[in-house]
Amino acid sequence: MNGYFRLMHEEGKTGIQLIPPTEGGDAISINDVTEYLSMKDIVYDKNLLYKAVAASAEKKMAVLLERRTTLPERECYKFAITPDNMSAYVRFYAPSVGGELMTADELINDLEIRGIRHGILTDVIRECFAKRRDYCKDILIAQGTEPVQGTDAYIKYYFNTDRKAKPALKEDGSVDFFQLNVVQHCDKGDVLARLIPEDPGKDGMNLLGQRLKPRDVKKAVLKYGNNIKISEDNTTLVSMVNGHVELIEDNVFVSDVLTVENVDNSTGNIDYEGSVQVNGNVGTNFQVKAKGNIEVKGVVEGAVLEAGENIIIARGVNGMGKGSLKAGGNIISKFLQSVFAQADGYIASESVLHSRLMAGTEVNIDGRKGFITGGSVCAVNSVNVKTLGSAMGADTVVEVGIDPNLNVRLQEIQKQIEEEHKEIQSIQQILISTKKKTAQGVKLSPEQLQYLQTLVEANQIKSKQVAELVEEMERLQSQMKGKSGACVVVRDTVHPGTKICIGDVSMTVQRETQYCKFIKSGGDVKMSPIV
Repeated sequence: MNGYFRLMHEEGKTGIQLIPPTEGGDAISINDVTEYLSMKDIVYDKNLLYKAVAASAEKKMAVLLERRTTLPERECYKFAITPDNMSAYVRFYAPSVGGELMTADELINDLEIRGIRHGILTDVIRECFAKRRDYCKDILIAQGTEPVQGTDAYIKYYFNTDRKAKPALKEDGSVDFFQLNVVQHCDKGDVLARLIPEDPGKDGMNLLGQRLKPRDVKKAVLKYGNNIKISEDNTTLVSMVNGHVELIEDNVFVSDVLTVENVDNSTGNIDYEGSVQVNGNVGTNFQVKAKGNIEVKGVVEGAVLEAGENIIIARGVNGMGKGSLKAGGNIISKFLQSVFAQADGYIASESVLHSRLMAGTEVNIDGRKGFITGGSVCAVNSVNVKTLGSAMGADTVVEVGIDPNLNVRLQEIQKQIEEEHKEIQSIQQILISTKKKTAQGVKLSPEQLQYLQTLVEANQIKSKQVAELVEEMERLQSQMKGKSGACVVVRDTVHPGTKICIGDVSMTVQRETQYCKFIKSGGDVKMSPIV
């Protein structure tokens, strides 16, 4: 404990006893002593007292202060309060020899008289009085309550709000500028944002009972557009559609139509849950995939477009031999050049040049030019065209009456059967060779027997697969005999060399003919005038 002092009283004399610190406590402060003596109006020899206080750090000292009789002094304290009125301290001074001790209630009452209304540490005070007092030491006996600072409201977004394009990294560490990840997809029911409300905090109070306010906090509200619903407590935004989500000037927007100016290095490839509208062009080697429609107001060059519904291209397509269009609905394009186009519905264009078209219903090539030159065109119901083939002899094939998907599947099956037959032959050669060896008395090791068993099982499985493929192939071939009523209509000229296929029969046009219609009749393709 700290070193401390106390007065001593005798007849005609008043002195002071200086007790050194123990257990690493602080030595007596000369200021404590002089301040106390001045408060008690006791005269002393300053030099003598200073020397004694300095020596008291090591041993107990006693100093005669004045030669007169004084009354015993009670235990007392020095009170101090911080400028912010948040903390109060007392510093106890020991009573003189034979002097009275204070009580805890006396100190508590004194604090109330001093205006301390809040934060009196009653337990601390009573504990101080219940044990030996620690004199000449500041003791915290009252503590105000600091205000609890609140927090500002904020919004947590569940999508990337950074609208700057960031290229994807390939496995080799290079950058893929076709995958820029600029579209933030969302599904119906997805949580887009949550509002974390503000916490106003809690008032504090100083020792004088004055209320202390926490700082003001900022509020926030969720701002949003169409296709979004907000929870009843106004804290959660949920998408109502499949589409893409954006944050624009603190507003959350969801659209099921993605609109871009061009598909190029600024956007990268697009893979979207809704519909896509391109106000400009689609650049070479880029891809646009959408579950809904794809509409391009410019041109498409050497690109891949796949739509769950329709593809509409205002200024046409130059596929450059590598572009393709696939639509779950219809394809409409001003022109189609050197491109593969497949639609579950119809395909409509003003001209087709050296392309491969497959339509689930019909192909209509109309307009000022209205020609199909080179390549192949396949439709289930009909092909309607103004000019078919080419005077220059470009190979042009038109097929109707057969679902083009059946033909594709038939080719796949035929290729698969061929591959399976090769594997079966290889397995059977091993089995035959092994059978000959065992007939000659050659004994097989356990590993060889296990391998042989594996080959037998594989042969059975592949034989069964081939039988199933053959059955499917025969079923498809029967379906490919052609749909009744399928036809090819030429409203101007069909050129020699053009091949017309209807169902399972075909013919090659031998001479230039105008205004004609090709149908299947009596097991042959017949040409008749347009009525």
